[in-house]
Amino acid sequence: MTNLEKYNDAFITTFEITEDQLAGLKYQDIQAWDSVGHMSLIAALEDAFDIMFDTDDIIDFSSYEKGKEILSKEEYGVKF
Repeated sequence: MTNLEKYNDAFITTFEITEDQLAGLKYQDIQAWDSVGHMSLIAALEDAFDIMFDTDDIIDFSSYEKGKEILSKEEYGVKF
């Protein structure tokens, strides 16, 4: 499974959405992405990539695209 597939799968599984809903998805755009859903997503991504997010990055993780940007940081080392 590629990193993009892992990333997408975390969103699809956590929020019970389809892949075509991912592009442009932002925090609170869908009912499932509330504060509890946000932490579920963070936990799923930490498990998928075997990382621990910094608190600032958890707060900054505001969209599907922003999440890819955060994971691409040197400290996480995820390549898309």
